[in-house]
Amino acid sequence: MDKQALLSNAGYQQPDGPMIPDPSTAASSEDPQDEEFPSAPPADMLDDVVGYEGTIAGGGEGRFVPPPASIAEEARNDVPHPQRAWSIPSITEETAREAFIQFASSKCCYSSSPAKEMDFRDLRPYNTYRYRLESFTESRSTEWTTVPYKGQFVDGSAYGVPPLPWNIIVKMPPVFQDHTMNIPVPHTSSMKGCHACMAMGRRACTKCTATGKVKCWVCHGRGFRFTDDRCNHCNGIGLQCCDSCAGCGTKPCGMCKQSGQLLVYIQLTIKWKNYISEQVADQQSGLPVDCYSKVTGQNVCTDEQVRVYPIIGFPDSQVDQASQRAIQEHQVQLASTSRIIQQFL
Repeated sequence: MDKQALLSNAGYQQPDGPMIPDPSTAASSEDPQDEEFPSAPPADMLDDVVGYEGTIAGGGEGRFVPPPASIAEEARNDVPHPQRAWSIPSITEETAREAFIQFASSKCCYSSSPAKEMDFRDLRPYNTYRYRLESFTESRSTEWTTVPYKGQFVDGSAYGVPPLPWNIIVKMPPVFQDHTMNIPVPHTSSMKGCHACMAMGRRACTKCTATGKVKCWVCHGRGFRFTDDRCNHCNGIGLQCCDSCAGCGTKPCGMCKQSGQLLVYIQLTIKWKNYISEQVADQQSGLPVDCYSKVTGQNVCTDEQVRVYPIIGFPDSQVDQASQRAIQEHQVQLASTSRIIQQFL
């Protein structure tokens, strides 16, 4: 039941809503913020946006938005799969003999004669089955974000009503491949004065407490190296120019990049993730479980749908149980924060 190649996203439709044609052009933070001030804007800088109540500022994780009921219910309910005639491959005597001969030939001290002349009296199959379920999901989260304002377009509420998170249409990556996309929510942008520098573009240097001077590192602020030997490094003053601000007492604000203004908007983070569940049904083959990832086998059942059917009536009941358990676990664990786009077994 191994998947051999990635499959197309046929049959997948995005919800109706405004289209973001090129997410790569979305505004993003250019440089890491100074550690002296928190990057998250204060609450009084954040506007009230309908549909985005409870959206947090900063933190990196955002607030997960569960898919609406209309999307969650778009897939059919699981129903028993029609009974199928299972065709389980078996090994013939010729295949078994050839395997013995190849094994003996690979050993320098083994003779292949017994393998060629042996008489098969009983040949019992010990099949090992691996059930593998993949669920390709999409989750969405929102958070308030700021970037330095450099004259870019401010897409505020005057240009329209902000669409809800799941109504924003984006280009989906190939199915069963993890991917993350960050885009600004349309019509949620506003220009605010920088909270880190009080909209001045510069802020006080913390190393010299805005004086532009620090203690001389040679005389440690005494002005003398010895009892009556004046310090030549600071000319006996005991202070030297602050190397952090070059003696200015202020430093360029790293939050707004000296512009004094910030562009504040809600960022939508979309994550596509492929969740995989595997279980091995072993009929006493004696092989360690971790060895199965290194071998190839023959597919006896494959299926790809928005929701796959659980397997029933398989010759090994462990496969039936693994199928039902995996499908149920994926539905329960993923449905709270994600939508299942496609499943493959």
